[in-house]
Amino acid sequence: MRILIASALVWLAVGPATALAQTKALRFAAVVDGTGRVIPNGVVVVDGDKITRVLTARDPVPANAQTLDLTRYTAIPGMIDVHTHMTYYWDPTSGTDPWRQPPRQPEQTVQLAKANALKTLEAGVTTVRDLGASNYTDIALRDSINKAGWIGPRMFVAGYGLQRAHPPYRPNADTTRTTRGRVYNISQIAEAVKQQVDAGADYIKVYGSTGSGADVTGNETFTFDELKAAVDAAHQYGKRIAVHSYGPDGGRDAVRAGVTSLEHAIDLDDATLADMAKRGTFYVPTIDHNRFYAEYAKDFHYTPQQVAALDSFRLRNYETARRAFNAGVKLGMGSDAVFHMFGQNTRELGWFVKLGMTPAQALAAATTTGAAILGMEKSLGAIAPGYFADIVAVEGNPLTDINVALNNVRWVMKGGTVVVDKTK
Repeated sequence: MRILIASALVWLAVGPATALAQTKALRFAAVVDGTGRVIPNGVVVVDGDKITRVLTARDPVPANAQTLDLTRYTAIPGMIDVHTHMTYYWDPTSGTDPWRQPPRQPEQTVQLAKANALKTLEAGVTTVRDLGASNYTDIALRDSINKAGWIGPRMFVAGYGLQRAHPPYRPNADTTRTTRGRVYNISQIAEAVKQQVDAGADYIKVYGSTGSGADVTGNETFTFDELKAAVDAAHQYGKRIAVHSYGPDGGRDAVRAGVTSLEHAIDLDDATLADMAKRGTFYVPTIDHNRFYAEYAKDFHYTPQQVAALDSFRLRNYETARRAFNAGVKLGMGSDAVFHMFGQNTRELGWFVKLGMTPAQALAAATTTGAAILGMEKSLGAIAPGYFADIVAVEGNPLTDINVALNNVRWVMKGGTVVVDKTK
């Protein structure tokens, strides 16, 4: 399925955005390089898709470089959203509920997701970790961006997230094998992981509890032993693993099992938070996700009672994130963006500052920590020699006001190619 979708889409790409080989010298009012340095009047030298040098105002610029004057702006590394669902597309003018849209062919789904990809770039997000899609459309979208020149963020994808299949089973369902990430017992977990790897997944995702949309329950769906089996299988294939758990039980067992990152979980106890800090388990709280659902409740046909539950969950989510930060847990910026939330990907950083981070720490959650979650610390998340030329120009100083990074993105380069230009 993945190969057929990708093949069908490659020929549809028009006007690929490729990086020019010419050396570019990008002049900024300041460069916030992601390693803790701020370089006033800094110049970033780019060759192809990589950064080769970061110069001070006194350093000579290569004579052959094409100079771009961005001295009205501050440069920050391209931001990383470590929890998205890029293929969830909805047209607000369609008259449909986002959750109840008519079925689409996979090829159409991927085509429509191009709009989500562009809005993500416009928010200053140049890389995403996409945690779950049907029909491997996330893999097809990633491949179309990488190989067919579609304009979109760099994508690390998970294919199908592993889910518990519960009785009653479909009539005549074959419970002896797993498909589409659904598993019936612990013996099938390794095979379910292998199916995602064979399909081309970069990351493994497991749904360790109930909870999605207006459902804010957090009932654990996999035991510790089952989560450990998933972790072991992911590691066997050289993959990192993220576990979705709205509740504390699934979160605690996921941490004990050795997951790379824990998504959403609320009400984590102090011992679990201390264990996360000790192990280096990343926490991706996705606080702003339920703000989105509550704000757009009319579009989803959510009741006042459902909105109240979303608001209550968000408060507990925020408090858990505050406690996690104070306990030394590393937080990553994940929007859990779906449908018309794309373009709002970075609002999570506002919550991070509110809970006690400095703007610099919040920006790190969206850059260096995001790169660490992906295992890409040496190529993403910083403006430094040898790193991909993923650079965002913002108007203002994001180190004194995080809203600058949220609202004032004016120019975006991804891999040496300008993909957003609102400077004129």
